[in-house]
Amino acid sequence: MFDFDVSKLLIFGIVALAVIPPKDLPRVMRTVGQALGRMRRMAAEFQGQFMQAMREAELDDVKKELDNVKGELENAQKELTAIERSAKIDSSFDAALAVHSEQSHAAEAPKVVGQSEVSLTGEPPPHEVEAAAETLAPVAPPPAVEPEIAAPPRDAAE
Repeated sequence: MFDFDVSKLLIFGIVALAVIPPKDLPRVMRTVGQALGRMRRMAAEFQGQFMQAMREAELDDVKKELDNVKGELENAQKELTAIERSAKIDSSFDAALAVHSEQSHAAEAPKVVGQSEVSLTGEPPPHEVEAAAETLAPVAPPPAVEPEIAAPPRDAAE
């Protein structure tokens, strides 16, 4: 704090012995010791208050982070609850009633949706006959090529 080292304290002590009479020296040393003790206590108290303020500031930061995490956790929990509600099967669902309903619909007469192009009792439409004839027509094999027999060479004299 005052940046006293041993040489400065020694000079200060020699000057004090020269100025302060030996009779008053114990009382002055006691007073100086008490003043130093008070200064050390005040410095320790100041340092303690400073450290406490730092801890409180850090605790405030940690508390804010915890509040943020808590908020995120609550949001996630709300989302999970909503997902769980949407995924639950309706408790009024009756499987036997559903099967009976499906069976009764299957036993009903078929509904006419539109006209079918396939006739089960008559002749097929003409355009289908032509298409079927083209696909079923026999394919003629390619003409056979007979190998040519090479004629013997003629003599030049002949």
